[in-house]
Amino acid sequence: MTATGVDALLPLLVSDPGRPRLTWYGGDGERVELSGAVLVNWVHKTANLLVDELDGGPGTVLALDLPPHWRTLVWALAAWRTGTTVAPGDATAGGGVDVLVTDRPVAGGDGAEGRAGALVVAQPLPALARRWDGPLPVGVLDAGPAVMGSGDALGWVPPAEPARPALLPDGPTFADLPAAATAARPGAPRDRVLVRPGTARDAAATTALLLAALGVWADGGSLVLLVPGADAATRDDALDRLVAAERVDLVVDLPR
Repeated sequence: MTATGVDALLPLLVSDPGRPRLTWYGGDGERVELSGAVLVNWVHKTANLLVDELDGGPGTVLALDLPPHWRTLVWALAAWRTGTTVAPGDATAGGGVDVLVTDRPVAGGDGAEGRAGALVVAQPLPALARRWDGPLPVGVLDAGPAVMGSGDALGWVPPAEPARPALLPDGPTFADLPAAATAARPGAPRDRVLVRPGTARDAAATTALLLAALGVWADGGSLVLLVPGADAATRDDALDRLVAAERVDLVVDLPR
């Protein structure tokens, strides 16, 4: 049975805890592989931080100003697990954001524009980064130590309210999120799907990535995220080798 509600999805992922569920290839030869157990652990830590420190929950809007990345997926899952609405990319460029998660937190950077009043969280993206590299503006939270310092076991989180939007600006409500993920799912149940996103971090591109990933996981599948700049993203021979090495069943190109 397909389970795309995030509260049902997380136990599904840990039912096969050692199986790779998310493999990310970035630039500079970076590769991160998360088993079901490790992926859920990251989601739990992030959800705890979101509720305990950032007032996450129904009625809270979290803007994701991040490129295609494994941490982008973790933040979305954590937000949905706490009933928090996700505003991907430029979905709320005019404001209305309570929490902004960005890799561009420096004053004057694109990520901080139009987000007055939001709690800003700086998310370091290098695979081995434990904290932000360099100074941060006053009041900006460094996600590296903040997430790592949060509890591994999921604490109290508010339930999602079915009628509230799960995604902005025109995405599904929490009640409709399962159907939206099923409709966006590439491949067959339990497939290992390699997804090639574009470089855009706007609402449409990020929404396509989030729903595709949710659909793959809900049907027992595994995701390989190959971002622009990775070697196999630009060379067919390298892609063929990666597909064979990762035992990929399907390659999907998302909107660019």
